[in-house]
Amino acid sequence: MTDPVGCRGMRVGDHTDCLTHLEEADRAAYLAALLPGSDIDHRGTPFTTELLDQLLAALHDPATGQPHLNDASFDGASFSGVANFVQASFSGNASFDGAFFSDVAFFGWASFSGNAAFYGASFSGVAFFSQASFSGVAQFVQASFSRDAHFDEASFSRDARFGEVSFSRDARFSKASLSGAAGFLEASFSGDARFNEVSFSGDAWFGDASFSRDAYFDGASFSGDGYFDGASFSGDARFGDASFSGDARFDETRFEAASRFGPLACSQRVVLDGALFQQPVTVEIAARQVGCARTRWASTATLHLRHAELDLRDAIFECPVLISTRLLPFPRSRPTLSLPETELSDLKPGVRLTSVGGADVAHLALHDIDLSKCRFAGAIHLDQLKVDGWCTFATTPTGWDLRFPWRWSRRSTLTEEHHWRTRTARHPDRATVLGWSSPPQDAPELKPAAVAVLYRQLRKSLEDGKNEPDAADFYYGECEMRRHDTTRPWGERTLLSLYWAMSGYGLRATRALIWLGAAMAVTIAVMMLWGLPADAPKPTTTGRQVAVGQEIVLTTDTLDPVNPTGPLAGRVSSERFEKSLRVVINSVVFRSSGQDLTTTGTYTEMVSRLAEPVLLGMAVLAVRSRVKR
Repeated sequence: MTDPVGCRGMRVGDHTDCLTHLEEADRAAYLAALLPGSDIDHRGTPFTTELLDQLLAALHDPATGQPHLNDASFDGASFSGVANFVQASFSGNASFDGAFFSDVAFFGWASFSGNAAFYGASFSGVAFFSQASFSGVAQFVQASFSRDAHFDEASFSRDARFGEVSFSRDARFSKASLSGAAGFLEASFSGDARFNEVSFSGDAWFGDASFSRDAYFDGASFSGDGYFDGASFSGDARFGDASFSGDARFDETRFEAASRFGPLACSQRVVLDGALFQQPVTVEIAARQVGCARTRWASTATLHLRHAELDLRDAIFECPVLISTRLLPFPRSRPTLSLPETELSDLKPGVRLTSVGGADVAHLALHDIDLSKCRFAGAIHLDQLKVDGWCTFATTPTGWDLRFPWRWSRRSTLTEEHHWRTRTARHPDRATVLGWSSPPQDAPELKPAAVAVLYRQLRKSLEDGKNEPDAADFYYGECEMRRHDTTRPWGERTLLSLYWAMSGYGLRATRALIWLGAAMAVTIAVMMLWGLPADAPKPTTTGRQVAVGQEIVLTTDTLDPVNPTGPLAGRVSSERFEKSLRVVINSVVFRSSGQDLTTTGTYTEMVSRLAEPVLLGMAVLAVRSRVKR
């Protein structure tokens, strides 16, 4: 840098004396030698308001009517009065590292064409950067603002670095435009932080930032990823109408007084892993994925979600928490508009829960949630989980197996059963083709006994919610897992297999009726062929002739039924069929037909009076399980 006129021979950094200790005539000569667009080096210079005005007046550009500087260095300078850089134009780099502003600092409408460095600068008065334009990197790392800091409608074309900045009062960035990365890592906001309608075109970093009072991000737009991991919000945290085109990360974030979070829209993921909500809060999010792993809900909470795939692994619910699907778009602050969800239009509005493993779900309530892919293994108190509304579970495969005349009856299942059947199938690929879901790599390998426990606990939850049909399906699933559990006694598994084959554990009316019809058909055939006698035995009366006047003694007896003889085809007749049918129908309802039977027919009737009513009762029980209120 060339020494200015009147300061020749001075070392760089000695320009403090150039302006403060020069004679009036020499100072005037120095200032008169300056031209608009000159390089300025006044590191460590103590400026008064009058001295700064004289310097900027010397750099006055007649074309714009405002001060015009090229490279300007004010590192370590102190401004004891008002520092007025309003509408100043910096064509080169501007450096205010370590500068001290004891009064108001005006940089409103200033234009920084190169890099602007305020590293470690101290602003004791109000700092105005409203509508300032930063074309290069804006560096405010470790700067401190003792009063309000105004960056409203400021424009940052490249990176804006506010790491470790201290805002003792309000920080205002409303409607600012940050085209590059915005870094507020470990920034401290002691007053309100207002980022309303700010446009973040690059990534926004607020990791480990501290918000002691309210933080407003209403209407903010994040075109890149938003990182708030480790941040602390001691006041209210408002993200109403905010939109994220990338990820929104709030890992380990503390929300100490937030009463509402959102509504916000995110085209990718909203990550709340390890976050803490200490006060009752309403969360409204529209996103592809919402991560709440290890999230701690210290008070009541209501989560209204759209489009999202939700993860609740290891979450802590200290108070009742409701999670529900929001079918209609979230309204914006202006009721006539709704939150834009353009990048989520390919998804249905429903919410899909993926896991509650490791969580105590005694205080959790689900409403209108898709549970078809949810993994329940590892969760505690599943019997107290509240499942309301239209919550759906996975189902068994549909269609026929082409190798065997076999078709799975449709029922609600857990995804853990899908994973078990795929793992234990002789041909896992074929099981997947049939419709059983393949387990992801991180899914634990569960034994049938563990899956049975999940079914039992969730069945209790559904029964408490008066959801009898799904509870019946879960009873079916529990019995299936018990039947396949090789650690159980052989006799128990045999009984379960018979129970399954006869009536689907008392839940398949069609199966029980088919067996009943088959049993009745067999009984009718046996009766027609061997059970009915050849002819109906007729009573025969016998006695002995006595003298006149004596009593006559007569004995009436029925002959034993005679087994039918001849070819079997000859025993099939409409009369014998009608008699056999009457015998069988009476047997089903525990009645005796009164029909004379052969020995074979008698024993056949005894067996049918035991087995067929049981099959009828199973069919009635199955129907009852589906229509029970």
